[in-house]
Amino acid sequence: MSEVTVRVQKVRTASLKRKLIFFGALAGLLVAASFFSSYLCPWDPYEQNLALAKAAPSADHLLGTDRYGRDMLSRVIAGSYTSILSTLLLVAFISVFGSIAGIFCAWSGKRLDTLVMRLADMFLAFPGLVFALAVAAVLGGGVQNAIFALAAISWPKYARLARSQTLAQQELPYMQAARMAGCGTLGLIRRHVVPNIAGPILVTAMLDIGTMMMELAGLSFLGLGAKPPIPEWGSMMSDTRNLLATHPWVTLAPGFAIFVSVMIFNLLGDTVRDWLDPKNRR
Repeated sequence: MSEVTVRVQKVRTASLKRKLIFFGALAGLLVAASFFSSYLCPWDPYEQNLALAKAAPSADHLLGTDRYGRDMLSRVIAGSYTSILSTLLLVAFISVFGSIAGIFCAWSGKRLDTLVMRLADMFLAFPGLVFALAVAAVLGGGVQNAIFALAAISWPKYARLARSQTLAQQELPYMQAARMAGCGTLGLIRRHVVPNIAGPILVTAMLDIGTMMMELAGLSFLGLGAKPPIPEWGSMMSDTRNLLATHPWVTLAPGFAIFVSVMIFNLLGDTVRDWLDPKNRR
């Protein structure tokens, strides 16, 4: 490898590291702000003041007020708790559950593997969001039921990924050496399989955050997620969509929050994928 190539590779690695730190910091700030949202709201997000209903943005209310006179900035900040933390909980659950299912399918033998994978195929055969709408409608709506509906359609992707990665690891020489050294099944999974398949699963989960946030907001927009007066970005847009032409700030404020959050998490996911790619770190 020439000196110029080495220098270019070092510059690329340093650039990736800066991007990873930058987008990671932005995502961390979003998560921290959503967790402490109750302390960051300048006004009570539930307090109604009909005298200020649909007021335009001003120094007192930076994003204006909604039809009930509630401060939109406070509503958007409070809504981040439901929108962001619910999404992170959903992605964490489907990635862990799906990965565990995939790993044990690869190790268990043909009978359980066939059963679980055919079940996964059944879930994947339906259009994802349509199936989630049906499940959420049957369960009656609500944030918890929306999370359950999206989890039901999303875990098979991780199960298939973990299964394929585990099957590939089983054929490698170091696994045979570990078996000959007396390492049991759980030890092999914990010490060798999980660390080696964590990268692709982590990248998939990071890229899934934006998608799950959009789908969770979509269910709420259709009335199958968070219920008013709980502040949630999708529900807030649905509740005020008829005011878009006359009082656009009421609808655009939560929409812009979704846009910024999804963009940050998608950029972070892309950066993590590039950082974990061996071609970019040689």
